[in-house]
Amino acid sequence: MKKKFKLQDLCCANCAAKMENGIQKIPGVQNANINFMMQKLTVEADDDKFDQVMEEVVKLCKKIEPDCTIVM
Repeated sequence: MKKKFKLQDLCCANCAAKMENGIQKIPGVQNANINFMMQKLTVEADDDKFDQVMEEVVKLCKKIEPDCTIVM
C-alpha cells in the first residue's frame, strides 16, 4: 500500500532527511520519501502492517521534529 500525507510545520531539510532515513528503517516499510518543498510524505508499506507502521512513523517524526504534524 502506498499513501501520501501532508506535513505541517516541517521547518528544515535536514530534519526531513533524518525523518526519511529513519522511516525507511522501520520494519514493514518498503519505501519512504519526503519532499521538503511540497511538505509531502509518501510511505509505501505492507498492507497488513500499514497502521502499525504509521504509528511508528508518527513517533519517529515527533522525536526528530516535535512541531511537525502528519495530516492523515
